[in-house]
Amino acid sequence: MTGWKLPRLFSSEDGATTSRSLPKRLRIGIEGVATYAVGDVHGCLDELLALEKLMIDDAAKFAGEKLIVMLGDYVDRGPRSADVLEHLSNPAPANFHRLCLLGNHERFMLDYLDDRITLADWLTVGGLPTILSYGVEPAVVQALNSDPASVDAKVRAAIPAHHVDLLRAMPILIDTGHYLFVHAGIRPGIPIDDQRDEDLLFIRSSFFEVSDRLPRYVVHGHTPIEKAERIGRRVNLDTGAFKTGRLSALRIWQNRGRFLSNMH
Repeated sequence: MTGWKLPRLFSSEDGATTSRSLPKRLRIGIEGVATYAVGDVHGCLDELLALEKLMIDDAAKFAGEKLIVMLGDYVDRGPRSADVLEHLSNPAPANFHRLCLLGNHERFMLDYLDDRITLADWLTVGGLPTILSYGVEPAVVQALNSDPASVDAKVRAAIPAHHVDLLRAMPILIDTGHYLFVHAGIRPGIPIDDQRDEDLLFIRSSFFEVSDRLPRYVVHGHTPIEKAERIGRRVNLDTGAFKTGRLSALRIWQNRGRFLSNMH
């Protein structure tokens, strides 16, 4: 595809090189680009494939470039996390670009792989289905208390390097000027360039309280709701796919939005 401007990196340190502790933040232009933001997948590959088909069909009416923005949380809780990451490692559907944001569950997975948290910590936030999706036998995980080093070695060996590379490359914020795409939300009163990673990945109540006073539209996931909705200047697309089977998206075209879901 041609014509779409490549994302430009920015950081709060005058363009300093990003690192593990500071995932990339992107500035892109989406004028004239049919843009589809997708909520939390959580290992639900079938639901993602069904929603992708709806987006492809919907996008056929628009000329020019198309973009999919994934809002994070591809792993944990649902049954097919490994397959979801494999799918996202492959090219986007024909005539689409795709950008995958980091979610807090990808951060948990990386924290485990980088020895920042233990496997037991990851299990408490829904990591078991992810581990099993890589073909690790339940009996291996059950040996965690008696032989943690062996269990860690087997779990880490089961996760392909290109999945880890995908996780490490994920940006944490996409700024288009009129819209911000982020996993959880933003901290009120803090300039966008100075937002903390922890808030972008985990914030809830203090962000929700200022929905009508946000500096621009914020498209996010992270907090499950029954149906995708806009409240003030924020749009929540997390419809709890791993529990409800509903995966939701927002199409933005010429500053107008339309919700799509694999369930009607």
